[in-house]
Amino acid sequence: MSDPFLIGDAMTGGYGKGPDILHGCTIAAEKGEIAVIVGPNGAGKSTAMKAVFGMLNVNSGSVRLDGEDITRLTPQERVVKGMGFVPQTSNIFTSMTVEENLEMGAFIRRDDFRDTMTQIYDLFPILKEKRNQAAGELSGGQRQQVAVGRALMTKPKVLMLDEPTAGVSPIVMDELFDRIIEVARTGIPILMVEQNARQALEIADKAYVLVQGRNAHTGTGKELLADEEVRRSFLGG
Repeated sequence: MSDPFLIGDAMTGGYGKGPDILHGCTIAAEKGEIAVIVGPNGAGKSTAMKAVFGMLNVNSGSVRLDGEDITRLTPQERVVKGMGFVPQTSNIFTSMTVEENLEMGAFIRRDDFRDTMTQIYDLFPILKEKRNQAAGELSGGQRQQVAVGRALMTKPKVLMLDEPTAGVSPIVMDELFDRIIEVARTGIPILMVEQNARQALEIADKAYVLVQGRNAHTGTGKELLADEEVRRSFLGG
């Protein structure tokens, strides 16, 4: 059986010389699929995402992208291989304009990226409207659109989002999720960590519930929403 397009397989590891936070954790995403990581605070959700991106030590297990073992690559090397990563905070250049932020996303490209810029403006019309405005003047939801757009400028093979809806209103969250669905429909796998578990599971093709750095539940978003134990333990009934 062939690997999923992206897989962090049986990952055990943590930060520096500290204790392991992940314990045999596996997360994966196929092309065109939205895979969501949910769980209680301190469950290791963002840690699992950072392990896939190479930001912490994986002491055992592996990370593979499109069949290639990338476990020992740096985050920068993983970007070149096709990983787009949007961290939760400090994910835009506030003093630069929206367009300059997007241009920064094309730093690894040597081709003409204007077509990609047009696609991002089609996806996020508000960014086209505000393209000459300093990104620091935008609302929280608009900043997140800039951050996602900048990651898409690399033409990634996979897009990783660490809590993209943190701190935004429910209306903005719904809009961001709609845009994320649109990105997935272009064939790009999306791996996403989300605090808003119920809403995230509603759009998830695949979902992982982590508890203390371990896989507790895995299934489609619909399966986990229907699971009584998941509902009771993580979704408030």
